[in-house]
Amino acid sequence: KKHNYFTYGINSETMAPRDDDKVCAKPPTLDDIPDLLTTMLEESGEKSAAATKKIYELCDVGHKQNRVPMVCSGKYDLLTPLAKCLTQESGDGRHLACLALNNLSIPTENKRVMALGPASKDVIGGLTKVIKEDKQESYLCCICLMNLSFLEASIGNILKFSEGDGDFLDDPDSLLRVLEKLLTNSPAVPKAGSGKSEGVRWACGLIKNLAKSEENAKLIGQTKIPRCVVDNIKASTTPPSRWTSNSLEDFSLFVILNLAQWPGSKEALLSAGAVDVIKPIMAEGELQGLKATMACAFLDASWSSFPDGGTPAATSVSELMTNIVEKKGKDGQYAYGVFKLYTATKAYRDLSAAAKNSGNELANTKTLAIPSAVALSLKVLSDIILAAVNDAEGAKYVPDSMSAEYAVAAIDNLLPAILQESEPARKSIQSEKACSEISQMLNAYADLSGSSSSAKDSAKNAADKVKNAGSSARPVLEISHDLWTQFRKREGQPMDQFLSQEKGIEVDESGPLDFLPCVNSGSGGCVIV
Repeated sequence: KKHNYFTYGINSETMAPRDDDKVCAKPPTLDDIPDLLTTMLEESGEKSAAATKKIYELCDVGHKQNRVPMVCSGKYDLLTPLAKCLTQESGDGRHLACLALNNLSIPTENKRVMALGPASKDVIGGLTKVIKEDKQESYLCCICLMNLSFLEASIGNILKFSEGDGDFLDDPDSLLRVLEKLLTNSPAVPKAGSGKSEGVRWACGLIKNLAKSEENAKLIGQTKIPRCVVDNIKASTTPPSRWTSNSLEDFSLFVILNLAQWPGSKEALLSAGAVDVIKPIMAEGELQGLKATMACAFLDASWSSFPDGGTPAATSVSELMTNIVEKKGKDGQYAYGVFKLYTATKAYRDLSAAAKNSGNELANTKTLAIPSAVALSLKVLSDIILAAVNDAEGAKYVPDSMSAEYAVAAIDNLLPAILQESEPARKSIQSEKACSEISQMLNAYADLSGSSSSAKDSAKNAADKVKNAGSSARPVLEISHDLWTQFRKREGQPMDQFLSQEKGIEVDESGPLDFLPCVNSGSGGCVIV
Protein backbone atom coordinates (compact mmCIF):
# COMPACT_ATOMS: atom_id res chain seq x y z
CA LYS A 1 0.00 0.00 0.00
CA LYS A 2 1.38 3.41 -0.92
CA HIS A 3 1.01 6.08 1.68
CA ASN A 4 0.30 9.69 0.88
CA TYR A 5 3.23 11.75 2.17
CA PHE A 6 2.10 15.38 1.89
CA THR A 7 4.66 17.86 0.69
CA TYR A 8 4.04 20.18 3.59
CA GLY A 9 4.90 23.81 2.87
CA ILE A 10 4.06 23.49 -0.84
CA ASN A 11 0.98 25.22 -2.22
CA SER A 12 -0.99 22.47 -3.94
CA GLU A 13 -2.36 24.86 -6.61
CA THR A 14 0.78 26.68 -7.73
CA MET A 15 3.37 24.12 -6.48
CA ALA A 16 5.30 27.10 -5.15
CA PRO A 17 6.38 27.59 -1.53
CA ARG A 18 3.93 29.52 0.57
CA ASP A 19 5.37 32.72 1.94
CA ASP A 20 4.87 31.67 5.55
CA ASP A 21 6.48 28.25 5.07
CA LYS A 22 9.47 28.85 2.84
CA VAL A 23 11.71 27.38 5.53
CA CYS A 24 10.03 23.99 5.02
CA ALA A 25 10.78 23.93 1.28
CA LYS A 26 14.55 23.56 1.62
CA PRO A 27 16.06 20.11 2.24
CA PRO A 28 16.59 19.53 5.96
CA THR A 29 20.05 19.26 7.52
CA LEU A 30 21.25 17.75 10.79
CA ASP A 31 21.45 21.26 12.23
CA ASP A 32 17.67 21.53 11.84
CA ILE A 33 16.97 18.59 14.17
CA PRO A 34 16.54 20.57 17.45
CA ASP A 35 13.94 22.88 15.88
CA LEU A 36 12.19 19.98 14.16
CA LEU A 37 11.94 18.08 17.47
CA THR A 38 10.44 21.14 19.14
CA THR A 39 7.82 21.40 16.39
CA MET A 40 7.09 17.67 16.61
CA LEU A 41 6.41 17.86 20.35
CA GLU A 42 4.78 21.27 20.71
CA GLU A 43 2.66 21.45 17.57
CA SER A 44 -0.02 19.08 16.35
CA GLY A 45 -1.63 17.96 13.12
CA GLU A 46 0.04 18.89 9.86
CA LYS A 47 2.83 20.98 11.41
CA SER A 48 3.94 18.15 13.69
CA ALA A 49 3.69 15.62 10.85
CA ALA A 50 5.69 17.91 8.54
CA ALA A 51 8.50 18.10 11.10
CA THR A 52 8.43 14.31 11.52
CA LYS A 53 8.65 13.96 7.74
CA LYS A 54 11.81 16.09 7.76
CA ILE A 55 13.35 13.80 10.38
CA TYR A 56 12.45 10.83 8.19
CA GLU A 57 14.00 12.49 5.12
CA LEU A 58 17.24 13.01 7.04
CA CYS A 59 17.65 9.23 7.45
CA ASP A 60 15.96 7.91 4.31
CA VAL A 61 17.69 5.71 1.74
CA GLY A 62 19.37 8.72 0.15
CA HIS A 63 20.84 9.88 3.47
CA LYS A 64 22.13 6.66 5.06
CA GLN A 65 25.26 8.48 6.21
CA ASN A 66 23.14 10.46 8.71
CA ARG A 67 21.70 7.47 10.54
CA VAL A 68 24.56 6.79 12.97
CA PRO A 69 25.25 10.47 13.85
CA MET A 70 21.54 11.06 14.48
CA VAL A 71 21.49 8.35 17.16
CA CYS A 72 25.05 7.90 18.42
CA SER A 73 26.65 11.36 18.31
CA GLY A 74 25.01 12.51 21.54
CA LYS A 75 23.93 15.75 19.90
CA TYR A 76 20.31 14.87 19.25
CA ASP A 77 17.83 13.41 21.69
CA LEU A 78 15.38 12.26 19.04
CA LEU A 79 14.47 8.69 20.07
CA THR A 80 12.02 9.62 22.83
CA PRO A 81 10.26 12.32 20.71
CA LEU A 82 9.89 9.82 17.83
CA ALA A 83 8.53 7.23 20.27
CA LYS A 84 5.98 9.78 21.51
CA CYS A 85 4.84 10.37 17.93
CA LEU A 86 3.82 6.71 17.83
CA THR A 87 1.00 7.52 20.24
CA GLN A 88 -0.48 10.19 17.96
CA GLU A 89 -3.97 9.63 16.64
CA SER A 90 -2.91 11.24 13.37
CA GLY A 91 -1.95 8.47 10.98
CA ASP A 92 0.58 10.55 9.02
CA GLY A 93 2.75 11.52 11.98
CA ARG A 94 2.64 8.01 13.42
CA HIS A 95 3.48 6.42 10.09
CA LEU A 96 6.42 8.76 9.45
CA ALA A 97 7.76 8.16 12.96
CA CYS A 98 7.62 4.39 12.27
CA LEU A 99 9.53 4.85 9.02
CA ALA A 100 12.19 7.00 10.71
CA LEU A 101 12.67 4.53 13.58
CA ASN A 102 12.94 1.69 11.07
CA ASN A 103 15.70 3.44 9.14
CA LEU A 104 17.54 4.37 12.34
CA SER A 105 17.34 0.78 13.61
CA ILE A 106 19.36 -0.62 10.70
CA PRO A 107 23.00 0.35 11.59
CA THR A 108 24.60 -1.99 14.12
CA GLU A 109 25.88 0.94 16.17
CA ASN A 110 22.35 2.28 16.59
CA LYS A 111 20.80 -1.01 17.72
CA ARG A 112 22.57 -0.96 21.09
CA VAL A 113 21.48 2.62 21.82
CA MET A 114 17.88 2.03 20.74
CA ALA A 115 17.39 -1.37 22.40
CA LEU A 116 19.56 -1.03 25.51
CA GLY A 117 20.13 2.69 26.04
CA PRO A 118 18.25 5.24 28.20
CA ALA A 119 15.49 5.68 25.60
CA SER A 120 15.00 1.93 25.04
CA LYS A 121 11.89 1.67 27.19
CA ASP A 122 10.26 4.54 25.30
CA VAL A 123 11.18 3.06 21.92
CA ILE A 124 10.17 -0.55 22.67
CA GLY A 125 7.10 0.65 24.57
CA GLY A 126 5.91 2.89 21.76
CA LEU A 127 6.35 0.17 19.15
CA THR A 128 4.58 -2.38 21.37
CA LYS A 129 1.63 -0.01 21.88
CA VAL A 130 1.08 0.37 18.12
CA ILE A 131 1.13 -3.43 17.68
CA LYS A 132 -1.26 -3.88 20.60
CA GLU A 133 -3.73 -1.36 19.20
CA ASP A 134 -3.57 -3.13 15.83
CA LYS A 135 -2.83 0.09 13.97
CA GLN A 136 -2.09 0.15 10.27
CA GLU A 137 1.62 0.52 11.15
CA SER A 138 1.78 -2.65 13.27
CA TYR A 139 3.86 -4.48 10.69
CA LEU A 140 6.35 -1.57 10.53
CA CYS A 141 6.75 -1.76 14.32
CA CYS A 142 7.39 -5.51 14.11
CA ILE A 143 10.03 -4.88 11.43
CA CYS A 144 11.71 -2.21 13.58
CA LEU A 145 11.82 -4.52 16.61
CA MET A 146 13.14 -7.31 14.40
CA ASN A 147 15.91 -5.01 13.16
CA LEU A 148 16.88 -4.25 16.74
CA SER A 149 16.77 -7.94 17.70
CA PHE A 150 19.55 -8.78 15.26
CA LEU A 151 21.76 -7.49 18.09
CA GLU A 152 21.71 -10.66 20.19
CA ALA A 153 22.60 -8.78 23.36
CA SER A 154 19.26 -7.01 23.07
CA ILE A 155 16.86 -9.94 22.71
CA GLY A 156 16.28 -10.44 26.43
CA ASN A 157 15.52 -6.77 26.99
CA ILE A 158 13.14 -6.67 24.04
CA LEU A 159 11.20 -9.85 24.85
CA LYS A 160 10.77 -8.98 28.52
CA PHE A 161 9.41 -5.49 27.88
CA SER A 162 6.52 -4.63 30.15
CA GLU A 163 5.16 -1.33 31.46
CA GLY A 164 4.30 -2.90 34.80
CA ASP A 165 6.53 -3.98 37.67
CA GLY A 166 5.17 -7.50 38.07
CA ASP A 167 5.77 -10.67 36.08
CA PHE A 168 5.60 -9.69 32.42
CA LEU A 169 4.03 -13.05 31.60
CA ASP A 170 1.02 -11.89 33.63
CA ASP A 171 0.92 -8.51 31.89
CA PRO A 172 -1.40 -8.54 28.85
CA ASP A 173 0.35 -5.38 27.61
CA SER A 174 3.86 -6.92 27.62
CA LEU A 175 5.43 -7.41 24.22
CA LEU A 176 5.36 -11.20 24.55
CA ARG A 177 1.62 -11.27 25.26
CA VAL A 178 0.93 -8.67 22.57
CA LEU A 179 2.73 -10.82 19.98
CA GLU A 180 0.88 -13.90 21.20
CA LYS A 181 -2.45 -12.09 20.80
CA LEU A 182 -1.52 -10.90 17.31
CA LEU A 183 -0.79 -14.47 16.20
CA THR A 184 -3.75 -16.14 17.91
CA ASN A 185 -6.26 -13.55 16.65
CA SER A 186 -5.19 -13.70 13.02
CA PRO A 187 -7.43 -15.49 10.49
CA ALA A 188 -6.51 -19.10 9.75
CA VAL A 189 -5.42 -17.99 6.27
CA PRO A 190 -4.99 -14.18 6.31
CA LYS A 191 -5.32 -12.49 2.95
CA ALA A 192 -1.86 -12.15 1.43
CA GLY A 193 -0.58 -8.59 1.51
CA SER A 194 -3.22 -7.40 3.96
CA GLY A 195 -2.21 -5.41 7.01
CA LYS A 196 -3.11 -8.37 9.21
CA SER A 197 -1.03 -10.85 7.21
CA GLU A 198 1.96 -8.48 7.14
CA GLY A 199 1.73 -7.97 10.90
CA VAL A 200 1.68 -11.73 11.54
CA ARG A 201 4.53 -12.32 9.08
CA TRP A 202 6.89 -9.77 10.57
CA ALA A 203 5.88 -10.74 14.13
CA CYS A 204 7.09 -14.25 13.30
CA GLY A 205 10.33 -12.72 11.96
CA LEU A 206 10.78 -10.91 15.26
CA ILE A 207 10.00 -14.06 17.29
CA LYS A 208 12.53 -15.99 15.17
CA ASN A 209 15.29 -13.71 16.50
CA LEU A 210 13.95 -13.52 20.05
CA ALA A 211 13.85 -17.35 20.30
CA LYS A 212 17.62 -17.68 19.79
CA SER A 213 18.44 -17.73 23.50
CA GLU A 214 17.50 -20.59 25.81
CA GLU A 215 15.93 -18.26 28.39
CA ASN A 216 13.74 -16.52 25.80
CA ALA A 217 12.73 -19.81 24.19
CA LYS A 218 11.56 -21.12 27.55
CA LEU A 219 9.35 -18.05 28.00
CA ILE A 220 7.93 -18.31 24.48
CA GLY A 221 7.21 -21.97 25.19
CA GLN A 222 4.81 -20.89 27.94
CA THR A 223 2.58 -19.11 25.40
CA LYS A 224 0.43 -20.23 22.46
CA ILE A 225 3.08 -19.04 20.00
CA PRO A 226 4.59 -22.52 19.34
CA ARG A 227 1.20 -23.88 18.30
CA CYS A 228 0.58 -20.80 16.14
CA VAL A 229 3.78 -21.19 14.12
CA VAL A 230 3.11 -24.91 13.63
CA ASP A 231 -0.38 -24.00 12.40
CA ASN A 232 1.15 -21.45 9.99
CA ILE A 233 3.09 -24.27 8.31
CA LYS A 234 0.10 -26.61 8.39
CA ALA A 235 -2.21 -24.02 6.77
CA SER A 236 0.21 -23.07 3.98
CA THR A 237 -0.85 -23.94 0.46
CA THR A 238 2.53 -22.98 -1.04
CA PRO A 239 5.01 -25.83 -1.63
CA PRO A 240 8.18 -25.42 0.52
CA SER A 241 10.30 -25.25 -2.63
CA ARG A 242 8.55 -21.96 -3.42
CA TRP A 243 8.82 -20.37 0.02
CA THR A 244 10.68 -17.11 -0.35
CA SER A 245 13.09 -15.65 2.16
CA ASN A 246 11.21 -13.72 4.87
CA SER A 247 7.88 -15.32 3.97
CA LEU A 248 5.49 -16.32 6.76
CA GLU A 249 6.38 -19.99 6.24
CA ASP A 250 10.12 -19.30 6.20
CA PHE A 251 9.92 -17.34 9.46
CA SER A 252 7.60 -19.90 11.09
CA LEU A 253 9.95 -22.81 10.32
CA PHE A 254 12.86 -20.78 11.70
CA VAL A 255 10.88 -20.22 14.92
CA ILE A 256 10.24 -23.96 15.17
CA LEU A 257 13.94 -24.67 14.63
CA ASN A 258 15.05 -22.19 17.30
CA LEU A 259 12.47 -23.34 19.86
CA ALA A 260 13.20 -27.03 19.19
CA GLN A 261 16.81 -26.63 20.38
CA TRP A 262 15.90 -25.91 23.98
CA PRO A 263 14.29 -28.21 26.58
CA GLY A 264 12.09 -25.42 27.92
CA SER A 265 10.27 -24.92 24.60
CA LYS A 266 10.70 -28.30 22.92
CA GLU A 267 7.73 -29.87 24.73
CA ALA A 268 5.35 -27.16 23.50
CA LEU A 269 6.25 -28.03 19.89
CA LEU A 270 5.81 -31.75 20.49
CA SER A 271 2.39 -31.07 21.99
CA ALA A 272 1.48 -29.08 18.88
CA GLY A 273 2.38 -32.03 16.62
CA ALA A 274 5.35 -30.24 15.05
CA VAL A 275 7.20 -33.38 13.90
CA ASP A 276 4.35 -34.66 11.73
CA VAL A 277 3.86 -31.21 10.20
CA ILE A 278 7.50 -30.52 9.28
CA LYS A 279 8.67 -34.08 8.51
CA PRO A 280 7.56 -33.92 4.83
CA ILE A 281 9.60 -30.73 4.35
CA MET A 282 12.86 -32.66 4.85
CA ALA A 283 12.51 -34.22 1.41
CA GLU A 284 12.56 -30.76 -0.21
CA GLY A 285 16.28 -30.35 0.45
CA GLU A 286 18.00 -26.96 0.25
CA LEU A 287 17.40 -24.41 3.02
CA GLN A 288 13.90 -25.41 4.11
CA GLY A 289 14.85 -29.09 4.06
CA LEU A 290 17.92 -28.36 6.19
CA LYS A 291 15.87 -26.41 8.75
CA ALA A 292 13.24 -29.16 8.92
CA THR A 293 15.95 -31.83 9.25
CA MET A 294 17.63 -30.12 12.19
CA ALA A 295 14.29 -29.38 13.87
CA CYS A 296 13.23 -33.04 13.53
CA ALA A 297 16.57 -34.13 15.01
CA PHE A 298 16.05 -31.80 17.99
CA LEU A 299 12.51 -33.14 18.44
CA ASP A 300 13.79 -36.73 18.72
CA ALA A 301 12.40 -37.99 15.42
CA SER A 302 13.30 -41.64 14.81
CA TRP A 303 16.04 -42.48 12.30
CA SER A 304 13.45 -43.92 9.92
CA SER A 305 11.84 -40.45 9.69
CA PHE A 306 14.83 -39.07 7.78
CA PRO A 307 14.54 -39.60 3.99
CA ASP A 308 16.81 -41.88 1.96
CA GLY A 309 18.37 -43.63 4.93
CA GLY A 310 19.54 -40.37 6.47
CA THR A 311 22.08 -39.63 3.73
CA PRO A 312 20.71 -36.14 2.81
CA ALA A 313 20.51 -35.26 6.53
CA ALA A 314 24.11 -36.35 7.13
CA THR A 315 25.37 -34.48 4.07
CA SER A 316 23.55 -31.19 4.70
CA VAL A 317 24.33 -30.97 8.43
CA SER A 318 28.00 -31.94 7.92
CA GLU A 319 28.30 -29.32 5.19
CA LEU A 320 26.70 -26.71 7.45
CA MET A 321 29.19 -27.46 10.24
CA THR A 322 32.10 -27.06 7.81
CA ASN A 323 30.74 -23.83 6.33
CA ILE A 324 30.28 -22.28 9.78
CA VAL A 325 33.84 -23.12 10.83
CA GLU A 326 35.18 -21.78 7.54
CA LYS A 327 33.04 -18.65 7.94
CA LYS A 328 31.11 -19.01 4.72
CA GLY A 329 27.52 -19.51 3.63
CA LYS A 330 25.99 -21.51 0.80
CA ASP A 331 25.04 -19.74 -2.42
CA GLY A 332 21.33 -19.26 -2.82
CA GLN A 333 20.51 -20.79 0.57
CA TYR A 334 22.06 -19.14 3.62
CA ALA A 335 24.68 -16.56 4.49
CA TYR A 336 27.41 -16.99 7.07
CA GLY A 337 26.05 -16.11 10.53
CA VAL A 338 22.48 -17.33 9.92
CA PHE A 339 23.20 -20.54 11.84
CA LYS A 340 25.32 -20.95 14.97
CA LEU A 341 27.91 -23.69 15.34
CA TYR A 342 26.14 -25.00 18.45
CA THR A 343 22.96 -25.45 16.39
CA ALA A 344 24.75 -27.51 13.73
CA THR A 345 26.76 -29.61 16.21
CA LYS A 346 23.66 -30.29 18.29
CA ALA A 347 21.80 -31.46 15.17
CA TYR A 348 24.77 -33.73 14.36
CA ARG A 349 24.71 -35.13 17.91
CA ASP A 350 20.97 -35.76 17.85
CA LEU A 351 21.16 -37.40 14.42
CA SER A 352 23.97 -39.64 15.72
CA ALA A 353 21.83 -40.63 18.72
CA ALA A 354 18.93 -41.50 16.40
CA ALA A 355 21.26 -43.61 14.23
CA LYS A 356 22.77 -45.37 17.24
CA ASN A 357 19.34 -46.24 18.64
CA SER A 358 17.90 -47.33 15.30
CA GLY A 359 18.41 -51.07 15.69
CA ASN A 360 20.98 -51.13 12.86
CA GLU A 361 23.74 -49.29 14.64
CA LEU A 362 26.74 -49.90 12.38
CA ALA A 363 25.01 -49.28 9.05
CA ASN A 364 23.29 -46.10 10.18
CA THR A 365 26.20 -44.57 12.10
CA LYS A 366 28.34 -45.13 8.96
CA THR A 367 26.01 -42.72 7.15
CA LEU A 368 26.95 -39.96 9.61
CA ALA A 369 30.61 -40.84 10.20
CA ILE A 370 31.79 -38.66 7.33
CA PRO A 371 35.52 -38.07 7.95
CA SER A 372 35.23 -34.30 7.42
CA ALA A 373 32.45 -34.08 10.05
CA VAL A 374 34.35 -36.30 12.49
CA ALA A 375 37.49 -34.19 11.96
CA LEU A 376 35.52 -31.01 12.56
CA SER A 377 34.16 -32.47 15.81
CA LEU A 378 37.74 -33.24 16.87
CA LYS A 379 38.73 -29.67 16.01
CA VAL A 380 35.91 -28.23 18.13
CA LEU A 381 37.14 -30.30 21.08
CA SER A 382 40.83 -29.54 20.63
CA ASP A 383 40.13 -25.81 20.21
CA ILE A 384 38.49 -25.54 23.61
CA ILE A 385 41.31 -27.52 25.26
CA LEU A 386 44.07 -25.50 23.58
CA ALA A 387 42.33 -22.22 24.41
CA ALA A 388 42.23 -23.23 28.08
CA VAL A 389 45.88 -24.32 28.13
CA ASN A 390 47.36 -21.60 25.92
CA ASP A 391 45.58 -18.43 27.06
CA ALA A 392 48.15 -16.14 25.50
CA GLU A 393 47.53 -17.55 22.04
CA GLY A 394 43.73 -17.63 22.19
CA ALA A 395 43.37 -16.01 18.78
CA LYS A 396 44.31 -19.32 17.14
CA TYR A 397 41.34 -21.12 18.64
CA VAL A 398 37.57 -20.80 18.54
CA PRO A 399 36.45 -22.14 21.94
CA ASP A 400 32.76 -23.03 22.05
CA SER A 401 31.82 -25.01 25.14
CA MET A 402 28.30 -25.92 23.99
CA SER A 403 29.51 -27.17 20.62
CA ALA A 404 32.27 -29.15 22.33
CA GLU A 405 29.72 -30.99 24.49
CA TYR A 406 27.66 -31.86 21.43
CA ALA A 407 30.75 -32.88 19.43
CA VAL A 408 32.07 -35.30 22.05
CA ALA A 409 28.65 -36.94 22.40
CA ALA A 410 28.46 -37.34 18.61
CA ILE A 411 31.89 -38.97 18.50
CA ASP A 412 30.88 -41.35 21.28
CA ASN A 413 27.66 -42.25 19.45
CA LEU A 414 29.45 -42.86 16.13
CA LEU A 415 32.30 -45.03 17.44
CA PRO A 416 30.96 -48.24 15.83
CA ALA A 417 31.50 -46.67 12.40
CA ILE A 418 34.57 -44.57 13.26
CA LEU A 419 36.41 -47.61 14.64
CA GLN A 420 35.31 -50.11 12.01
CA GLU A 421 38.27 -52.27 10.97
CA SER A 422 39.59 -52.43 7.45
CA GLU A 423 38.78 -55.44 5.32
CA PRO A 424 40.85 -57.54 5.44
CA ALA A 425 42.17 -56.64 8.89
CA ARG A 426 45.73 -55.32 8.92
CA LYS A 427 48.20 -53.44 11.09
CA SER A 428 48.58 -49.69 10.56
CA ILE A 429 51.11 -47.31 12.09
CA GLN A 430 48.84 -44.39 11.10
CA SER A 431 45.86 -45.87 12.96
CA GLU A 432 48.05 -46.56 15.97
CA LYS A 433 49.21 -42.94 16.03
CA ALA A 434 45.69 -41.62 15.43
CA CYS A 435 44.24 -43.73 18.25
CA SER A 436 46.95 -42.58 20.64
CA GLU A 437 46.61 -38.86 19.87
CA ILE A 438 42.81 -38.79 19.76
CA SER A 439 42.46 -40.75 23.02
CA GLN A 440 44.91 -38.33 24.67
CA MET A 441 42.82 -35.40 23.46
CA LEU A 442 39.56 -36.96 24.67
CA ASN A 443 41.06 -37.57 28.12
CA ALA A 444 42.29 -33.97 28.20
CA TYR A 445 38.74 -32.80 27.47
CA ALA A 446 37.36 -35.06 30.23
CA ASP A 447 39.74 -33.34 32.68
CA LEU A 448 38.70 -29.85 31.59
CA SER A 449 36.80 -27.88 34.22
CA GLY A 450 33.37 -26.62 33.26
CA SER A 451 32.32 -29.59 31.13
CA SER A 452 29.10 -31.36 32.13
CA SER A 453 29.23 -34.78 33.74
CA SER A 454 27.57 -36.37 30.69
CA ALA A 455 30.16 -34.82 28.36
CA LYS A 456 33.00 -36.06 30.59
CA ASP A 457 31.49 -39.56 30.60
CA SER A 458 31.23 -39.53 26.79
CA ALA A 459 34.85 -38.36 26.50
CA LYS A 460 36.17 -41.04 28.88
CA ASN A 461 34.17 -43.80 27.22
CA ALA A 462 35.33 -42.75 23.76
CA ALA A 463 38.95 -42.34 24.91
CA ASP A 464 39.08 -45.89 26.28
CA LYS A 465 37.57 -47.44 23.14
CA VAL A 466 39.78 -45.42 20.79
CA LYS A 467 42.95 -46.21 22.75
CA ASN A 468 42.22 -49.94 22.62
CA ALA A 469 41.57 -49.82 18.87
CA GLY A 470 45.14 -49.09 17.78
CA SER A 471 46.09 -52.70 17.12
CA SER A 472 44.59 -52.72 13.61
CA ALA A 473 43.78 -50.32 10.77
CA ARG A 474 40.73 -48.06 11.18
CA PRO A 475 40.28 -46.25 7.83
CA VAL A 476 37.61 -43.72 8.91
CA LEU A 477 39.63 -42.80 12.00
CA GLU A 478 42.83 -42.44 9.96
CA ILE A 479 41.26 -40.08 7.43
CA SER A 480 39.50 -38.06 10.16
CA HIS A 481 42.77 -37.74 12.09
CA ASP A 482 44.60 -36.60 8.96
CA LEU A 483 41.96 -33.91 8.27
CA TRP A 484 42.08 -32.77 11.90
CA THR A 485 45.88 -32.50 11.63
CA GLN A 486 45.49 -30.36 8.51
CA PHE A 487 43.08 -28.06 10.37
CA ARG A 488 45.65 -27.51 13.11
CA LYS A 489 48.58 -26.99 10.75
CA ARG A 490 46.63 -24.44 8.72
CA GLU A 491 45.82 -22.46 11.87
CA GLY A 492 49.35 -22.64 13.32
CA GLN A 493 48.34 -24.69 16.36
CA PRO A 494 50.88 -26.79 18.30
CA MET A 495 51.15 -30.28 16.83
CA ASP A 496 52.56 -32.03 19.89
CA GLN A 497 49.86 -31.08 22.40
CA PHE A 498 48.16 -34.48 22.39
CA LEU A 499 51.11 -36.74 21.64
CA SER A 500 51.79 -39.35 24.31
CA GLN A 501 54.51 -38.27 26.74
CA GLU A 502 55.22 -41.87 27.82
CA LYS A 503 58.61 -42.33 26.13
CA GLY A 504 59.82 -45.33 28.20
CA ILE A 505 62.38 -45.70 30.97
CA GLU A 506 66.07 -44.94 30.56
CA VAL A 507 68.23 -47.91 31.55
CA ASP A 508 71.71 -47.13 32.90
CA GLU A 509 73.67 -47.77 36.05
CA SER A 510 71.78 -45.06 37.96
CA GLY A 511 68.45 -46.23 36.60
CA PRO A 512 66.32 -49.25 37.44
CA LEU A 513 69.37 -51.45 38.30
CA ASP A 514 70.60 -49.25 41.14
CA PHE A 515 69.12 -51.65 43.67
CA LEU A 516 72.24 -53.79 43.16
CA PRO A 517 74.71 -53.07 45.97
CA CYS A 518 77.68 -52.81 43.68
CA VAL A 519 76.30 -50.30 41.19
CA ASN A 520 77.03 -47.15 43.18
CA SER A 521 79.73 -48.58 45.39
CA GLY A 522 82.59 -47.52 43.16
CA SER A 523 84.25 -50.91 43.62
CA GLY A 524 83.71 -51.93 40.06
CA GLY A 525 83.41 -55.48 41.37
CA CYS A 526 80.03 -56.20 39.75
CA VAL A 527 79.68 -57.40 36.23
CA ILE A 528 76.27 -56.76 34.69
CA VAL A 529 75.55 -59.15 31.87
